[in-house]
Amino acid sequence: MQIPTPLDAVEHLKAQMPDAVDDVHIFRDETTIIILPENVPAVLRFLRDTPGLVYNYLSDISAVDYYPDYSRPARFGVSYHLYALLYSRRLRVKTFVDEDESIPTVTSIWPGANWLEREIIDMMGIPFADHPDPRRVLMPKDWDGHPHRRDYPLGYETVQFSFNIEEIMKHKPFAKE
Repeated sequence: MQIPTPLDAVEHLKAQMPDAVDDVHIFRDETTIIILPENVPAVLRFLRDTPGLVYNYLSDISAVDYYPDYSRPARFGVSYHLYALLYSRRLRVKTFVDEDESIPTVTSIWPGANWLEREIIDMMGIPFADHPDPRRVLMPKDWDGHPHRRDYPLGYETVQFSFNIEEIMKHKPFAKE
């Protein structure tokens, strides 16, 4: 069997789909291709099916909330972490969306993306258009909100130390006589 010569993912993607690539970041030998949300399925299918690229393993989908950092293109960033088993290469494909926007699902390309996308739907509230099963996967059905968002209330108890014991003791629920 003849293994195709490995291609540079960024150059080949820019040559074949010039409108799809918005930006490219290379940091410490890790390449991140930034694309628009509507191009996600086409770009990921191209990276998976093109001889010489063959990014055939979706290792993870992650999301980050950049609130209140307004220097980003949108509030949320969603990253697809790809791996080419044949060439032992990694690639990150990233897109940005706002609260009222959705991303097309990639479950038709990688069926394993079902659970990864459901986790992002559940914890971050980012919808995936045409997702086959958008139910909550980690939180109960009646849970209000999305716990991984930066504006989600923390709801923690202050730790007691010697300098703040009076303030803590005022709020303790002691039994009444």
